[in-house]
Amino acid sequence: MHRVLMIGALALTVAACSKGSNAAIATFQPKSGTQVTGTATFTQEGDKVQVVVNAKSLSPGKHGIHIHEKGDCSASDASSAGGHFAHGSEQHAGPTDAGHHDGDLGNLEADSDGNATWTITTDSLSIGKGDKDIIGKSIVIHGDPDDLKTQPSGNSGGRIACGVIEVKAD
Repeated sequence: MHRVLMIGALALTVAACSKGSNAAIATFQPKSGTQVTGTATFTQEGDKVQVVVNAKSLSPGKHGIHIHEKGDCSASDASSAGGHFAHGSEQHAGPTDAGHHDGDLGNLEADSDGNATWTITTDSLSIGKGDKDIIGKSIVIHGDPDDLKTQPSGNSGGRIACGVIEVKAD
């Protein structure tokens, strides 16, 4: 009887793990001498991921925002996060342009108080599966607007906030 219960519990555990998570989160750490904080949440809906960013202590105006290839925000300037996340040979561009880096999310805009709430939905990312998986990557806010064309990073300035993307606990 004990063996049957153990096998049943194991089967339930495997089934729960195989579903994967459809949500992830990153908490921004201030970088490059800023005070920028906030969160980014990611929700998988079919083949699209919705990204919602809430940030504060930004300078008013537009700021480039990207998924970066490494989940490492340890450097004071976030250089440890590596380059933009791209699973192929894409070039930097806007999030709706053909052939852009998977991590090219465009610009968020802070209000006159330095607060930003921003949402984008994209099919260039996934949570926990495939070559577009963002778990273990990072999300970075830059100091300047992304011009959506200059290689390799859109001339978007220094990295002013960084957060490692992790599976969101239920």
